[in-house]
Amino acid sequence: MKPVTAHHPSAQVAVWVGMLGLVAAMGIGRFSFTPLLPLMQQDAGLTLAQGSWLATANYIGYLAGALICIAVVPSPRRAIQWGLAAIAVFTLAMGTTEMFALWLAWRLIGGAASAFVLVGVSGWAMPALARHERAHWSGHVFAGVGVGIFLAGLVGLVAGLQRWGSEATWLILGVLAGVLALALWPFVNGEAQEANTSAAPRASGFNQSARGTWPTVISYGVFGYGYIIPATFLPALARHYIDDPAIFGWVWPVFGAAAAVSTILISQFGSRQAPRRVWIVAVWVLAAGVLAPVLMVNLFTLCLAALCVGGTFMVITMAGIQEARRIGGAAAPRLVATMTAAFAIGQIVGPVTVPLFAALGGATALPSIVAAVALIASSIVLARGRVAPGQ
Repeated sequence: MKPVTAHHPSAQVAVWVGMLGLVAAMGIGRFSFTPLLPLMQQDAGLTLAQGSWLATANYIGYLAGALICIAVVPSPRRAIQWGLAAIAVFTLAMGTTEMFALWLAWRLIGGAASAFVLVGVSGWAMPALARHERAHWSGHVFAGVGVGIFLAGLVGLVAGLQRWGSEATWLILGVLAGVLALALWPFVNGEAQEANTSAAPRASGFNQSARGTWPTVISYGVFGYGYIIPATFLPALARHYIDDPAIFGWVWPVFGAAAAVSTILISQFGSRQAPRRVWIVAVWVLAAGVLAPVLMVNLFTLCLAALCVGGTFMVITMAGIQEARRIGGAAAPRLVATMTAAFAIGQIVGPVTVPLFAALGGATALPSIVAAVALIASSIVLARGRVAPGQ
C-alpha cells in the first residue's frame, strides 16, 4: 500500500486506512480499559466504583468530541490524523502515573479523540467507497473496531498470564497506537468527496429534517446505553466468577472477534437489507446478550453475552451510520455527529448506574434489565418510524 497523492483515495486505501484507524481509535482509545480493568483491580487496587468513573470519563470525552464535531464539522483527514496522535499520547500516559485524577483526564481526552476519528473515518472513507461504487466494503472498515478490541483483549490476556501489570500493558498499547498513527498519517493526505450521482440528496440540512430524524437519533442513544454495561464490565464479571485468567481472559477477545466477523458477514450477505431493518433485528440479539449474564453467570452465558453483544454492536453502529447517510442528505456528517453524541450520552448513563445499584445488591443485573427493556422499546420506535431519504 503506497501513500495516496491524489485528492481522492482509492477504495483499497480507504478500506485499510479506515479499518486500521478504527483499530486504534476504538480498540485502544475506547475499549482497551475493559480488558485492563481486572489488571488494575489487581495491581492498582482499583474499585468497581472507580472503574465506573474511569469508563464514564472516557464516555464524557467521547460526547465532548462528538459535540465539537457538531458545532464545527472538522476536516475528516485532520480529525483522523490528530485524533490518532492524541490516542497514542494519552494511552501511553495511562502507564506513567498512578494518580486517579490524571487517569480520569487521560481517559477523557482519549474518548474525545476517538469520537474525532470515528466521525473523520465516516466522512473520509465512506464517501471514497461510494465514489468507487464499493459501498458494500464498509463492513471491512468497521471490522477495524472488532479487530482492535480483539487485539487489546489478547494483550490483556497475555498481560494477565505473564503478570506484566497494568502500567506496562498501557505502555504497550500506547506504543501500538503510536505506530498506527505514524503509519497512517501520510495516507490521509486528501479529502474524499461524495460520489456525484443523480440520486444525490438535496442539501436541505439536518436542522430542516430534525422532526423526522430525532427518533433515529434517540434510538441510537438508547443503543449506547443498552450495550455499555457488558461492554465495560464483562471481563471483570468473568474474573469475579472464574479464577483462571487463561479462561476468563478470553471473554474480551471473543467479544472483539464477534464484532469483526459480524460486520464483514453483514456487508457480504446482508447488503440487500435496508440499514434500518438490520438495525432492528440486531437490537433484539443485543438485548438477549445483555440479559444472558443476568439469568445465570457461568462460562457459557458469559461467552454468549460476548458473542451477542460483540456480534451486534458494530453491526448497529455501521447500520446507524448508513441510515444517517441515507436520510441526512448533504448534512449527513452533522447527523452522524449528532447520533454519536446521543450514543455517548447513553454510554455515560450506563456506568453511572452501576455504583447506584450496587447498594441494592445488583450492581450490573438491575441496570442490564433496564437496558434490555430500553433496547426493545427502541426497536419498536425504529420499526414504526420510516424516514424517507432527504426528508
